Amino acid sequence: MNTDFLVNVSTLPVPFVGRFQTNGTRLDDEQFEMFCRQNPELRIEQTKEGELIVMPGTGALTGNRNFRLSVRFGIWVEKDATGVGFDSSTIFTLPNGAKRSPDVSWIRNERWNALSKEEQQKFAPICPDFVVELRSRTDSLKTLQAKMLEYIENGAQLGWLIDPMKRKVYVYRPNESVKILDEPEEISGEPLLPKFTLKLKDFWE
Repeated sequence: MNTDFLVNVSTLPVPFVGRFQTNGTRLDDEQFEMFCRQNPELRIEQTKEGELIVMPGTGALTGNRNFRLSVRFGIWVEKDATGVGFDSSTIFTLPNGAKRSPDVSWIRNERWNALSKEEQQKFAPICPDFVVELRSRTDSLKTLQAKMLEYIENGAQLGWLIDPMKRKVYVYRPNESVKILDEPEEISGEPLLPKFTLKLKDFWE
C-alpha cells in the first residue's frame, strides 16, 4: 500500500486542529485506519467529501459530563439488552461515506448482529439508531447541528445535541422539525429507548 501522501502531523502548524485535505487524495478505509493508529492522541473524523477533521481533546468539565452521560445511558443499555452501546472513541462509516464518532451511540441488536465480525472490528459500516453529541467550549454549534442532520439523513432514528453553554437540548428525529428544549431537567428516549430518561439538571450547573 502506498502511504506516501499520509499526513505527518509533526510538519503541520500547531495547534493541529481543523479540517484539511490529504494532498487532494481521499483516504480509503485502510489508510484512514493507519492514520488514526499513527496519531492515537488525536480525535479524527472524515467528511463524505474526504476531508479529515481533527478535533481537540476535551477539557475536564466536558470530560466529566461525557462520563456521566455514558454511565447513565450504559446502565439502561445493560438493563434493556435490546441493543449495543458505544463510547466516544468509536468511529462509524456512514452510508454516505463519512466516518463519524458520536459522543454516545446505540444500535439495535438485529442491525448490529447483521454485520460480519470483520465489519464489527473495524469502522463499522452502519449509522447508529441513536446518537448523542455533547457540545464542548471549543465546538461550533453550527458544525454540530450539521453533523446531527447528517446522522438523521443516514438512518439515525433519534439524536440529541446537548449544549451546556446555551443550556439547550436539540432533539432530532426523521421527518420532523428539530425540537429545542430550554434547560430541561430530563429528557425521554421514548419510544426508541423504552423507559430511558436522561437526568440533565446537573449538566447546567
